[in-house]
Amino acid sequence: MHASSAVRPLLKWAGGKRQLLPQLRAHYPEQFTRYIEPFFGSGAVFFDLLNSGHLKGRRAKLADLNPDLVGCYLAVRDDVEDVIRALQALAGEHGRRGNDFYYTVRERFNLVRAAGGLRGLYTPEMAAMLIYLNRTGFNGLFRQNQAGEFNVPAGRYLNPRICDALHLRAVASAWQNRGVTIELGSFDGTLAEAGRGDFVYCDPPYAPLSRTASFAHYTAGGFTAFDQIRLQQAVVMAARRGAVVVVSNSSAPEIVAGYSTPEAAAAGLVVRRVPARRAINSHAARRGPVDELIITNAIPKKLRMAKVGLKARRKTA
Repeated sequence: MHASSAVRPLLKWAGGKRQLLPQLRAHYPEQFTRYIEPFFGSGAVFFDLLNSGHLKGRRAKLADLNPDLVGCYLAVRDDVEDVIRALQALAGEHGRRGNDFYYTVRERFNLVRAAGGLRGLYTPEMAAMLIYLNRTGFNGLFRQNQAGEFNVPAGRYLNPRICDALHLRAVASAWQNRGVTIELGSFDGTLAEAGRGDFVYCDPPYAPLSRTASFAHYTAGGFTAFDQIRLQQAVVMAARRGAVVVVSNSSAPEIVAGYSTPEAAAAGLVVRRVPARRAINSHAARRGPVDELIITNAIPKKLRMAKVGLKARRKTA
């Protein structure tokens, strides 16, 4: 797909993987029948696979436990024109009132959610509010307090691009492809289905590198150390069933240890360190290069190419 027609993620999302894509691409398998992503987030890897043609003729199961995220995505997929109209109205009012309007929308958004919006159909109006808050809130974060209320403050944008109708339609079209499903579901339930022929990419909330570095409040309950252990176990089982698995995480010692067990090694999982740039930190000076992990049982592209070259040389020898 030409760069000008590439489909971008719809939302800015904490921990989005666009900057890590060059390292991740080296682990995309050549052969698979279904793509599974249990922590969908912004979907950077899904869109990268889509744009590169890797998903042509293949199914994709996209899941997340955040009901706002999934509800918004389903509304865009199913009612994109209504979402566009609602978002255009929000954009016009933001142009007149700026950040004062942001807090009005944030309050309205929380009121609608508290009144049961998350238990029923996520309307195009709700989806438009979430996209608006994402475009104009601080760093595009999605964060909830312990009461489950969206509490991100307004960002400092001079002229945010709130409604890009062409982009919204392109995203909706990608999710309307036959074989692509978007579901509200837990990572362990989604991973339990993975087996031979599946390519699984897991991008969980990262384990903190320090006591003050944690950011896991995509849902009110957060993502705990116990959840990281549960994920490690589910990943090992999926790999043992024959799925090709790629996991991103921080280089926290407990993550390295968890994926370096004899069980993980027996499932073919290898821990690889890659340089990345951490963008989320309350202290600007602490945003910079760090090591992140790619945990996978996939053979890196360089090794695959080397094996092909070795076979070719043996045939001609």
